[in-house]
Amino acid sequence: MKKIDIAQAPTRFGTGYPSPYDAPCDKRRRFRLGAAAGLTQFGVNLLRLPPGQWSSQRHWHHANDEFVLVLEGEVVLVTDAGEEVLRAGDCAGFRAGDPDGHHLQNRSEREAVLLEIGSSSPDDVAEYPDIDMRGLPDGYVHKDGTPYGARRLR
Repeated sequence: MKKIDIAQAPTRFGTGYPSPYDAPCDKRRRFRLGAAAGLTQFGVNLLRLPPGQWSSQRHWHHANDEFVLVLEGEVVLVTDAGEEVLRAGDCAGFRAGDPDGHHLQNRSEREAVLLEIGSSSPDDVAEYPDIDMRGLPDGYVHKDGTPYGARRLR
Protein backbone atom coordinates (compact mmCIF):
# COMPACT_ATOMS: atom_id res chain seq x y z
CA MET A 1 0.00 0.00 0.00
CA LYS A 2 1.31 3.44 -0.90
CA LYS A 3 -0.84 5.61 1.36
CA ILE A 4 1.28 7.13 4.11
CA ASP A 5 -0.04 7.10 7.66
CA ILE A 6 1.33 10.44 8.87
CA ALA A 7 1.04 9.38 12.51
CA GLN A 8 3.36 6.41 11.76
CA ALA A 9 5.89 8.34 9.65
CA PRO A 10 9.41 8.78 11.04
CA THR A 11 9.52 11.94 13.13
CA ARG A 12 11.96 14.57 14.28
CA PHE A 13 10.66 16.39 17.32
CA GLY A 14 12.76 19.27 18.55
CA THR A 15 16.21 19.84 17.09
CA GLY A 16 19.74 18.50 17.10
CA TYR A 17 21.20 22.01 17.40
CA PRO A 18 23.65 22.50 20.24
CA SER A 19 22.64 24.71 23.16
CA PRO A 20 21.73 27.57 23.20
CA TYR A 21 20.69 27.44 19.52
CA ASP A 22 18.18 24.64 20.15
CA ALA A 23 15.75 26.67 22.33
CA PRO A 24 13.75 28.49 19.58
CA CYS A 25 13.18 25.18 17.76
CA ASP A 26 12.76 22.69 20.59
CA LYS A 27 8.99 22.23 20.19
CA ARG A 28 8.80 21.94 16.40
CA ARG A 29 7.54 18.62 15.01
CA ARG A 30 8.59 17.21 11.62
CA PHE A 31 6.90 14.18 10.11
CA ARG A 32 9.28 12.74 7.49
CA LEU A 33 6.80 11.84 4.75
CA GLY A 34 9.44 11.33 2.06
CA ALA A 35 11.28 8.85 4.27
CA ALA A 36 8.00 7.06 4.98
CA ALA A 37 7.55 6.66 1.21
CA GLY A 38 11.11 5.43 0.77
CA LEU A 39 12.16 8.46 -1.30
CA THR A 40 15.93 8.92 -1.66
CA GLN A 41 16.45 11.88 -3.99
CA PHE A 42 14.47 14.52 -2.12
CA GLY A 43 12.84 14.96 1.25
CA VAL A 44 9.27 15.89 2.10
CA ASN A 45 8.31 16.91 5.63
CA LEU A 46 5.10 18.00 7.30
CA LEU A 47 6.19 20.64 9.82
CA ARG A 48 4.00 21.55 12.78
CA LEU A 49 5.26 24.79 14.29
CA PRO A 50 3.72 25.85 17.61
CA PRO A 51 3.35 29.53 18.54
CA GLY A 52 6.69 31.12 19.37
CA GLN A 53 8.75 28.46 17.61
CA TRP A 54 11.14 28.73 14.67
CA SER A 55 11.53 26.26 11.80
CA SER A 56 15.32 26.44 12.21
CA GLN A 57 18.09 28.86 12.91
CA ARG A 58 18.53 31.22 9.95
CA HIS A 59 20.60 29.26 7.41
CA TRP A 60 21.37 28.48 3.77
CA HIS A 61 22.60 25.32 2.04
CA HIS A 62 25.54 24.77 -0.32
CA ALA A 63 24.00 21.74 -2.10
CA ASN A 64 20.31 21.48 -1.20
CA ASP A 65 17.36 23.36 -2.69
CA GLU A 66 14.43 24.01 -0.33
CA PHE A 67 10.76 24.81 -0.87
CA VAL A 68 8.04 25.52 1.71
CA LEU A 69 4.26 25.77 1.39
CA VAL A 70 2.13 27.07 4.26
CA LEU A 71 -0.88 24.78 4.68
CA GLU A 72 -2.40 26.32 7.81
CA GLY A 73 -1.72 29.38 9.92
CA GLU A 74 0.83 32.13 9.47
CA VAL A 75 4.62 32.43 9.72
CA VAL A 76 7.18 35.18 9.23
CA LEU A 77 9.90 34.44 6.68
CA VAL A 78 13.17 36.12 7.75
CA THR A 79 15.89 36.65 5.11
CA ASP A 80 18.69 39.12 4.45
CA ALA A 81 16.09 41.31 2.68
CA GLY A 82 13.92 41.54 5.80
CA GLU A 83 10.65 39.94 6.86
CA GLU A 84 7.61 38.73 4.92
CA VAL A 85 4.40 37.22 6.29
CA LEU A 86 3.41 33.91 4.71
CA ARG A 87 -0.15 32.64 5.17
CA ALA A 88 -1.98 29.49 4.12
CA GLY A 89 -1.45 29.04 0.38
CA ASP A 90 1.78 31.07 0.28
CA CYS A 91 5.08 29.45 -0.62
CA ALA A 92 8.78 30.26 -0.94
CA GLY A 93 11.85 28.61 -2.42
CA PHE A 94 15.55 28.73 -1.65
CA ARG A 95 18.21 27.73 -4.20
CA ALA A 96 21.29 25.78 -3.22
CA GLY A 97 24.33 28.02 -3.00
CA ASP A 98 22.39 31.28 -2.52
CA PRO A 99 23.95 32.78 0.64
CA ASP A 100 20.71 34.49 1.74
CA GLY A 101 20.00 32.89 5.09
CA HIS A 102 16.36 32.14 5.85
CA HIS A 103 14.03 30.67 8.45
CA LEU A 104 10.40 30.82 9.51
CA GLN A 105 9.10 32.11 12.83
CA ASN A 106 5.61 31.47 14.16
CA ARG A 107 4.73 34.74 15.90
CA SER A 108 1.00 34.00 15.88
CA GLU A 109 -1.21 32.55 18.60
CA ARG A 110 -1.92 29.26 16.77
CA GLU A 111 0.05 26.39 15.33
CA ALA A 112 1.30 26.73 11.74
CA VAL A 113 1.45 23.69 9.45
CA LEU A 114 3.86 23.64 6.49
CA LEU A 115 5.00 21.28 3.78
CA GLU A 116 8.79 21.30 3.30
CA ILE A 117 10.42 19.82 0.20
CA GLY A 118 14.14 19.73 -0.46
CA SER A 119 16.95 17.90 -2.15
CA SER A 120 18.89 15.38 -0.06
CA SER A 121 22.58 15.73 -0.87
CA PRO A 122 24.53 13.71 1.70
CA ASP A 123 27.50 16.09 1.30
CA ASP A 124 25.54 19.28 1.97
CA VAL A 125 26.93 21.98 4.24
CA ALA A 126 24.63 24.47 5.97
CA GLU A 127 25.79 27.96 6.91
CA TYR A 128 24.25 29.90 9.83
CA PRO A 129 25.09 33.58 9.24
CA ASP A 130 23.72 34.93 12.54
CA ILE A 131 25.42 32.51 14.92
CA ASP A 132 28.75 30.73 15.41
CA MET A 133 27.74 27.49 13.70
CA ARG A 134 28.10 25.46 10.48
CA GLY A 135 26.29 22.22 9.73
CA LEU A 136 28.58 19.59 8.23
CA PRO A 137 27.41 16.15 7.05
CA ASP A 138 28.59 14.55 10.31
CA GLY A 139 27.71 17.26 12.84
CA TYR A 140 27.76 20.89 13.92
CA VAL A 141 30.95 22.90 14.27
CA HIS A 142 31.91 26.41 15.26
CA LYS A 143 32.88 28.61 12.32
CA ASP A 144 36.54 27.95 13.21
CA GLY A 145 35.90 24.21 12.72
CA THR A 146 35.84 23.20 16.41
CA PRO A 147 33.12 20.53 16.91
CA TYR A 148 30.12 21.14 19.14
CA GLY A 149 29.59 17.44 19.74
CA ALA A 150 25.96 17.57 18.57
CA ARG A 151 25.10 15.36 15.58
CA ARG A 152 23.36 16.94 12.61
CA LEU A 153 19.89 15.52 12.04
CA ARG A 154 19.02 14.39 8.52
